[in-house]
Amino acid sequence: MATSEQAASTGLLGARRHSLVAQIRAAIVNGQYASGDLLSEVSLSTLYNVSRTPVREALKQLQTEGLVEVRPRVGTFVRRPTHREVAELFELKEALEGLAAKLLARRGHVVEIDALMKNLSQTEEAVEADDEESQARLISEFHNLLVDGADNTKLREHYRRLMNQLTYMPLVRTTLSHQGRPTASLNEHRAVLEFIVAKDSHGAEWAMRNHVAASAAEVLSAERPTRES
Repeated sequence: MATSEQAASTGLLGARRHSLVAQIRAAIVNGQYASGDLLSEVSLSTLYNVSRTPVREALKQLQTEGLVEVRPRVGTFVRRPTHREVAELFELKEALEGLAAKLLARRGHVVEIDALMKNLSQTEEAVEADDEESQARLISEFHNLLVDGADNTKLREHYRRLMNQLTYMPLVRTTLSHQGRPTASLNEHRAVLEFIVAKDSHGAEWAMRNHVAASAAEVLSAERPTRES
């Protein structure tokens, strides 16, 4: 039977492993590590001040999540989704975010709506200043606020997993360089919020799905198709 000290030690190790997985995952999702980058166990163990064993375990977890791929006798690399996978992930994104907008519109005036209004104001300033990095951060924040505002735990769980696989932030940064896209995206966000504030759940879902479809078209036009497996 495990002692209280052993149980505490096991719990601490588990928490550290979870934290390491979360840190590496965030670095991939935010674009700190780009698609195709080598994730060296030695470099990661030095960076995060841990031994190679927890790094190896963390990379195995991220492999199951579809974020990295292991090439035997070569190493572990940040996985690049195929063109088809990106298209399919955006189809799911459209469905989930459309549902989130619909659910939020039904809730009435909740704190997330105030946060979304503030977000739009800040995004407008970022667009006027041509600050693409702030725009990318605020766009991601808008979508996360929308999903949080839906107040559906399972929706949030599936959405987070989807966004991790999509590695969304680098894609947003790419589309913001397209002529006219920053202003178009801002206007699409504004339309979504107007329907939500008006408690028009069907209009909110329609506007959100249209916005995601427009984003998908921008991303896929910039993505060079890879193997379709």
